[in-house]
Amino acid sequence: MHQNYRSPILRQLRDQQVRYAPRERKVLQAARAEKLLTEIDSHRVYPYEYLCYHLTDFRPDSQPGVSVGGSDAQHDLRLLVEDLTDAANLDAEGAGERVWTVEDLSRHFNVSTKTIARWRQQGLVSRRFMFDNRKRVGFLQSSVERFVNDNSDRIERGSQFSQISEEERTRIVSYARRLAQAGGCPAEVTRRVANRTGRSPETIRYTLKQFDEQHPEMALFPGKSGPLSEEAKREICLQFRQGVKVDDLAVRHCRTKTSIYRIINEMRGRRIMEMPLDHIENPLFDEPNAADLILGPPPVADNTRKTRPPAGLPAYLADLYEIPLLTPEQEVYLFRKMNFLRHRASKLRDQLDLTHTKSSLMDQIEQDYEEALATKNQIIRANLRLVVSIAKRHVAATENIFELISDGNVSLIRAVEKFDYGRGNKFSTYATWALMKNFARSIPDEHKRRTRFRNTEDEMFDATMDRRTDQYELEMAQTVRESEIGRILNRLDEREQQIIISRFGLNHDQEPLTLKEVGTQMGVTKERVRQIESRALAKLRKAALEEKIDAPEA
Repeated sequence: MHQNYRSPILRQLRDQQVRYAPRERKVLQAARAEKLLTEIDSHRVYPYEYLCYHLTDFRPDSQPGVSVGGSDAQHDLRLLVEDLTDAANLDAEGAGERVWTVEDLSRHFNVSTKTIARWRQQGLVSRRFMFDNRKRVGFLQSSVERFVNDNSDRIERGSQFSQISEEERTRIVSYARRLAQAGGCPAEVTRRVANRTGRSPETIRYTLKQFDEQHPEMALFPGKSGPLSEEAKREICLQFRQGVKVDDLAVRHCRTKTSIYRIINEMRGRRIMEMPLDHIENPLFDEPNAADLILGPPPVADNTRKTRPPAGLPAYLADLYEIPLLTPEQEVYLFRKMNFLRHRASKLRDQLDLTHTKSSLMDQIEQDYEEALATKNQIIRANLRLVVSIAKRHVAATENIFELISDGNVSLIRAVEKFDYGRGNKFSTYATWALMKNFARSIPDEHKRRTRFRNTEDEMFDATMDRRTDQYELEMAQTVRESEIGRILNRLDEREQQIIISRFGLNHDQEPLTLKEVGTQMGVTKERVRQIESRALAKLRKAALEEKIDAPEA
């Protein structure tokens, strides 16, 4: 029995009829399925009730509103004919008309058995019969005549087929070798040889592939056939995202355009499978109109007055106070939206089949993920001042407030991921608890690390000295550091700069990203990001030495 039905409802119908229908009924339904095949339009959609009634004379009460696309119906009806006749155990001699085997048709039309297999996919209806106590595929004379009448041009092209002689094979290989030595790719060579010899591209491609397999020492395309490596696939995907056209990629990598599209969709699907779509569930997400309720316009704030920043803060920290705080309604709206978008993207990802990727499905998943990420960043930006406020309470004479803020930002990001808005708590309360717990854990560890390497009395004395500076000095020092970093970053290429900026949060509009998150943005694995980051850091160290930039004190 066939397992590759496209429509689950038609497969369910097959199971019912194979198990319970009498033998004569199965034969009748097979004939009706073949007749229905001639009436189905591949571009239309058909209610299941219509298909079931024409096959069984029965109108189903269940499955109301279920429809099947015309192309899927044609595919499944051909399988249904074979499965029903297979279950009926029909004898070829008792079929009432001549039954052709695959070999009979191959000899009659002077075509290969592969061509007969293609004709079965293109509308030639086959059944299963008993031939000398052996069950095999067969074709009724009436089915063959119907296919010939409807596909006269295809039959004529197939009958003109002849086996390639050794002399012709030698000419094909010789011509293909000259084109390959001139720099032609397999796809281009195949096309030109097919045009010159009058053979189909499939025949030429198979002939050249067979020659390379049988004569590896004289292969026409050594190293240019077979599956692409993972690194090559990632490079194709990256170049496509950078704007390189598919035609150019096909030439560069010696592949057909179809192969390039397949590779791009495969890598895109893998990237989607690695997306971090963890979320906090809520019963509202499964409501029928959840999207309309959750993704509607955001609530309008009653008070948009900006808060004055505390005195003494550097300009780049004071800018955080330009972003207004969220009202309780806005907070609930944003957290609900972020988690719902991830919930929906996760559900859609469960439907994703990497062997048959659908661009429309991947588009929707990526759109939901990007919108959820933008919502998350909006929540983070509105709460960054909370990190500064709590870090100021924990900074000591020997502490660096900027290190505390950086550490606190990571805790804030985790808090946004884990906060359950459905419990009715304020996020600021939850985030404050998370930040204070993080500082209480990390600051003693930092003191222990610094004290461990102090051995002399002078060092102990220096450690207790008041090294505090005024805010002006801090701001000037930070300005100098930013200028120096910008200067040595110019030594890196565009991809290295992107990774360093994303990984270390040099872009103040975005929090630092993990290796996996950077890889997701760039379409590569996190291991590849780590390798590029290591190479870029080595370049930066060399540049710092050449520019005579001193490393910051520990």
